[in-house]
Formats: sequence, C-alpha cells, structure tokens
Amino acid sequence: MTEKSPPRRKHLVGVTSLAERVLELLASGQATTRTELAGLLGAAPSTISFTVGQLMDHGLVAEEGTVSSAGGRPRKVLRLGGSDGFAVAAELGGKHAHVGVVLPGGGLTDVSTVPFPTADGPEAALPGLVETLSSLAERHGRGLLRGVGLCLPGPVDVEPGLVTLPARMPGWNRFPVRDWLEERFAVPVAIENDANCMAVGEHSVRPSSHRQSIMVKAGSGIGAGVIADGRLYRGGTGGAGEITHVRVEAAHDIPCSCGNTGCLETVASGAALVRILRERGREVTSTEDVVRLASDADPEATRAVRLAGRYLGQVLAANVNFFNPDAVYLGGILSTLEPFVAAVRSQLYEGCHPLVTEHLVIERAVLGADAGLAGAGQMALQRALAHALHTATGNHRP
Repeated sequence: MTEKSPPRRKHLVGVTSLAERVLELLASGQATTRTELAGLLGAAPSTISFTVGQLMDHGLVAEEGTVSSAGGRPRKVLRLGGSDGFAVAAELGGKHAHVGVVLPGGGLTDVSTVPFPTADGPEAALPGLVETLSSLAERHGRGLLRGVGLCLPGPVDVEPGLVTLPARMPGWNRFPVRDWLEERFAVPVAIENDANCMAVGEHSVRPSSHRQSIMVKAGSGIGAGVIADGRLYRGGTGGAGEITHVRVEAAHDIPCSCGNTGCLETVASGAALVRILRERGREVTSTEDVVRLASDADPEATRAVRLAGRYLGQVLAANVNFFNPDAVYLGGILSTLEPFVAAVRSQLYEGCHPLVTEHLVIERAVLGADAGLAGAGQMALQRALAHALHTATGNHRP
C-alpha cells in the first residue's frame, strides 16, 4: 500500500517559525530549492515540502524552472510569490542618506546619496526622505512596493519601532519612526540600527557555511551586528553587539557620549580620531578628513588609525573567543584603510585561542558601503512577507 503524502490544508495552522524562516531565506537569496532549505534549517525534507506547499497555496511562494543536481533529478527552483515587488530603503548618516531600491534576493538598484539633516530632528528631516523614497517607488511602479527599510545610526527598539537614546541624533529619542512612515507609505516598514542592517546585508552574500559572524561598523562611531545560526541575534533587549561602550585601559578617564568614561568609542572611533589629530595640530573636521590623511600616508594619521584598529581588535578578541564565529567582517569608512584592518586582524590572531582562529575569516565587507542599505531592504521585504503570512492565517500582528 502506497503511503499517502500529508494533505495540503486550505489554511495554515497558526504561524510557524519554520514558515517564516523559509520566507526569510528565499527573500535574502540564501536558498532557492527545497533541498537547500532543508539543509540550512535542519528540517526533514518532507517537513520542508509540506511547509513550502502551504506557502504556495497562499501565493507566498512559487516554482520557477529547475536546477541540475549532482547525481539526482533536477530540483525545482523556488521564488517568492509576486517577486516582481521591491522595497525602498535608506541608510541615515549625520548629514546624508544612502537610498536605493532593494529587490527580492538582495539585488540593489537606483542607489544614490541625498542630503539628510539628521540634527534637525525627525519631523524636519523625514518629509524630504519620504519624497525621495516615494519618487523611487513611482519609478519602479508604486503598486509593486512591498515595504520600506530604514537603517539608523543609533540604538533601535525594534518591537515598537523607536530610536532610543541616540548619541548623535538630537530630537529622535522615542520618536515613532516606523508608525510615522507606515502612515505615509501604507506598507510594512522595518527599522533597525546600522550595524545590524549591515550584518544582515553582508550575511546574505556570504557562503551559507558562514552561519556565525560578527559584522563591525567602524565609522564616526563603532557598532557590531551578530549573526547566530544564520539569523540576526539582537539579545534580550536588542542591545547585542554594543561593543562601543566596552571599557578599555587605553581610554583612561576620557568621557564618552554614554555618560561613562574610558569606552572604546573614545579611542577607536572616527570621532575619536578627529579629536586626537586635532590635538596634534592636524586640520581635520570629519572622519573623511582622517581617512584622506591616512590614505596620503600622513605619519600622525597612520599611527592614530593603527592604534584605533588595535584597540578595536582587543575588544573584538574577547568577543571572538566567547562566540567562536566563522567570520568577522569589517565595514564602515575606517575599514577602507589597510593599517586599520591589519591592526584589527593582528590583534585577533594575537588575542584569540588558536582553535578559534584556525578557520576564522577576517575580511572587509564585500558589499562595502551598500551593506546597510541591502540589509534594511531585506528586512523590509521580510516584514512584508511576515505580514502576508499572518494575514493568510487570520492571525494578525499589531
């Protein structure tokens, strides 16, 4: 007697984390077949097939062609249902915003940089950004807009969609950014801090074997995003990766923006390098000026940058020893400087156990300046998919 496959149900029973993970992996481009999904999720092929079948019944997943497999039948390629949609995304800086269109699978297009007066506060700065993103959406077909992603240079409370106690964003504390944008775009909006966005974006283009990684953003400030078992890890209250306020001996009693003294930020960030070089008589006003001097082999700038990389490496070494990641990725403007990268790498090899560094990848982010933008857009698409999944079950999220 032939064993019958489980019948497909007209309605998804509840919203399983497995269904959400399937959608996340397809949205980011990390998986395109049932076999790949089963391998990444550690689930039985029959369970994956059943879940995919349910998602196909609701139009959230579709099949598109086949791909050959070694020693077996061709595998059917999966894609998101309605994958002609897109997200618009923005990564906010101090005075500018990096904007673009993000496609399912992680593709980027129409990327540009526009003025953004962060210091003027959200109610003054956001309307212009809405106009820019709306223009991008109209160019690609407003009816195909699935979500909006926003990458922010400050701590984010993801659940309510708020910026919380940002050091360099006056007037933004507790402002309801996500709700404000959803009212204007009428699609799901995802907001997240810059390091986490970069971690998600970079993870999507790296080998699937890199399941654990730390993404470091080294710019005017310092932040880190953590990928654990293939997913962004936020921690208990969303503060995972806040290495910038780890105390380091070299910082002594230098006051930090957090109110404490001796934090890593005070000796290793771009803002710290500006202060240090100005004290040494160099005419610098921004991290870009520091990078320009170091790129021109200015001895004071090169020395300061190398020390900053060493201090960052010391803090990272403790985290790498504890977490044992597959990879450490370096992003942000300071990562464009070889003395900085070399100092971080050297400190990791010096400060970590050989077992931890034996196969450790330490590289610059291959997406470069676009990593945060790609991650914000992917988060927006995933939020839109989660919303569609919950709608299909009648189990709406707030």
